Amino acid sequence: MINVKRLGHATFQTPDIEKQIDYFRQIVGLGLAERDGDRAYLASETGQLAVVLEKAPTAQTSKLAFEVSPSISIADMQKFLTGLGIKSDARTDAIPGVTTSLSFEDYKGTTIELFSEWSFLDSNGPAAGATVPLKLGHLAFVVPSPQEAEAWYSKVLGFRTSDWIGDYFVFMRCNPDHHTVNFIRGPNTHMHHVAFELRDPHHLQNACDLLGRKNYEIVWGPVRHGPGHNVATYHRNPDEQMIELFIEMDRIYDEEREYFEPKPWHSDRPQKPKVWDPNEPRDKWGLPPRWVYQQQNK
Repeated sequence: MINVKRLGHATFQTPDIEKQIDYFRQIVGLGLAERDGDRAYLASETGQLAVVLEKAPTAQTSKLAFEVSPSISIADMQKFLTGLGIKSDARTDAIPGVTTSLSFEDYKGTTIELFSEWSFLDSNGPAAGATVPLKLGHLAFVVPSPQEAEAWYSKVLGFRTSDWIGDYFVFMRCNPDHHTVNFIRGPNTHMHHVAFELRDPHHLQNACDLLGRKNYEIVWGPVRHGPGHNVATYHRNPDEQMIELFIEMDRIYDEEREYFEPKPWHSDRPQKPKVWDPNEPRDKWGLPPRWVYQQQNK
């Protein structure tokens, strides 16, 4: 098994790369580290690559990159994947800051890139007044079968299951964070949302004020979720992709005990991974998503 350690960066294809560069710099607060024709590399304030943009006819999430332990070699990972019938390719100097990576497709066709050696990037820094997140936190996908997604990401990449909502929404972790990937049932496979972690409630409030000034509608939140218990807001970027800004994600620091670090807002003591009843209120507080509210009030 390949045990990934963290989400490194995500690659988004976009028909308007200039507009997306401007959004990720001016609103999210990433710095432009490098530009290579129809490809742009954006890094967090700490210099970690977070987002890669590629010009393409349609907007979609094409790649996810994960860091792995340096104790496992490219050759060993390839051998493991070959045993599962997964074809992979080793690459060198593929992207700024990552000298060597292993590339293959997950079960739904998203390219997965694994790397262990990386370096910090210099960039022109975030735009003045932008959100400036701590890190790229997680990605969620709509898939026909969350059970199939859970099985693949567990078997191949070593993810652990944190929570289910009924049988249609699974949250999976690869480090102490409650989830790094999650999968919700739907007829067509596509990204559901991408999330960036902020520092604290004041940081989240400032981000909401920025969205208001720049005329980005908050379509959901602030809300404290049940699974993960993060406080979150959601808006759409220029490509109509859902962007989550969040704080206070649940974390498991001891996998042997397998309970989340206790917090005052937990209903279970201790709070452990479980199946949440979809027929009961899930979120701790906050209004329902704007699209649900609009549907209910037609």
